[in-house]
Amino acid sequence: MIDHGFALYVHWPFCRSKCPYCDFNSHVADGIDQARWCRALLAELHWWTDRVERRPLTSLFFGGGTPSLMAPETVAAVVDRAAARLGFAADAEITLEANPTSVESGRFAAYRAAGVNRVSLGVQALNEADLRFLGRQHSPVEALDAVAVAARHFPRFSFDLIYARPGQSVQAWEAELRRALDHAGGHLSVYQLTIEPGTQFQTRFQRGEIAIPDEERAGELYETTQAVLEGAGLPAYEISNHARPGEESRHNLTYWRMGAYLGIGPGAHGRVCRDGRWHATRQARAPEIWLSAVESEGHGTAEETPQSATDRRREVLMMGLRLAEGIPHGRIGALPDAARLAALVDEGYLADEPGLLRTTAAGRQRLNAVLAYLLAQD
Repeated sequence: MIDHGFALYVHWPFCRSKCPYCDFNSHVADGIDQARWCRALLAELHWWTDRVERRPLTSLFFGGGTPSLMAPETVAAVVDRAAARLGFAADAEITLEANPTSVESGRFAAYRAAGVNRVSLGVQALNEADLRFLGRQHSPVEALDAVAVAARHFPRFSFDLIYARPGQSVQAWEAELRRALDHAGGHLSVYQLTIEPGTQFQTRFQRGEIAIPDEERAGELYETTQAVLEGAGLPAYEISNHARPGEESRHNLTYWRMGAYLGIGPGAHGRVCRDGRWHATRQARAPEIWLSAVESEGHGTAEETPQSATDRRREVLMMGLRLAEGIPHGRIGALPDAARLAALVDEGYLADEPGLLRTTAAGRQRLNAVLAYLLAQD
């Protein structure tokens, strides 16, 4: 069996403010006891590394929330403890998500000294009006300045953009993408704005206060994204992620290729092999509940569920069909229903090649519908 890496995900749940589109496990807090949170993250890391096979990490990812609100000393402590407990592969990727404000970009040198070698910046838009609409606290100039600081301090960096914003034209989006490319490194993440349950945008959408592009316009914006970025040498290797060859996010590839990863911190998910069987894990979501559990029990694990062969096959398909490279048949095990598979191939959404199943460009654009049909009888 091919080893697709061993990763560690560390969740920092705090933000300065809650973006109206965001359904992630993020919380606004007036004050954060950095030392207490550092101790808890280290304790949970210690607890879990006593219970899984210890082998070098191929990636470590600080996600959130806003990890660039973490004290650099906390980041350094987690990196050092991970190195002591597991070790790092020679080419390990250590990523930290950051907001591109001047305050947070001012910490980049300290994060680099702590061992971070890649940052992912939440730029989201390059015009003032849309940044305000998205609830972001930085300006376009501040964002691009932060990208420049990241380029000076880190060997690899990426930034995110959101498209399909209200009233966005294809022409305006293409111009914004080309401006982004003037500042990009080897990786860009480009996400379609969707209305997620429980967000401020859902409430405003239901009231008729905002409207997003219809399916036809969203499709045009998606296709423009693919054409512009591929033409610039950053083809899509996953639905929303584009990179020059070799610059793909190694951490996220571990997820999508069904490698093993530990998840620590509030709400973090994991996928680990214990006693010869795969387990899905989830930490307690609420920060204070997680913190209390770690301080009393040594960990905040809310669920640890053994995965059946069917669970594993479904997850392989849901993760792997996001990737342009597809899934080797050997990773899937039993193939999905033959009639449904043939129908999706005939419609041009899947390609079933010798030893490999993959989505076509049209299939990745409609992946939710493709998966719902493919897995309906699983």
